[in-house]
Amino acid sequence: MEIDRLKIYYLEDDGNIPNNPDLPVLIYRNAVEDTAGMEDIFHDNQWMNSWINGIHDYHHYHSNTHEVLGVISGNASVKLGGEKGVELTISKGDVIILPAGTGHKMISSSSDFKVAGAYPGGADYNMYEGSLKDRPQVLIDIKNAPLPELDPVYGDGGPVNKYWLRSRSKA
Repeated sequence: MEIDRLKIYYLEDDGNIPNNPDLPVLIYRNAVEDTAGMEDIFHDNQWMNSWINGIHDYHHYHSNTHEVLGVISGNASVKLGGEKGVELTISKGDVIILPAGTGHKMISSSSDFKVAGAYPGGADYNMYEGSLKDRPQVLIDIKNAPLPELDPVYGDGGPVNKYWLRSRSKA
């Protein structure tokens, strides 16, 4: 993967959305050319329990598992990390890998916007919207979310393996 196509974001707890203290968000720009096969690519790399739809238009996160989102068509403006996070545009072929706890929200999208989502090992995901009553349990869940064995796009040796395994070994 060319380094200029990989974007890395470390997001801090914003007081409502915990994000992930150890693992960065990874964004692969133009990573998938044949986007009709996005789910198949994820499945081939053991990211299962997949779906095709849009992204919720409110801040939410999953504390018990990581998530991959691959843009099948169109484009969207998304906010990652809660109100104090980063806003970016994602387009057809882009892939976002969200570590457990990372807030995400769609701000706007083209009428043809569609993503495929999946979870390592086919994990059943929970969903939280940033209520303080959910802490400290979600913080424990985030720390205990198992690392995937394979990168959802590049398999063994992809950026997930490099940046997440390195990050976790430092934690």
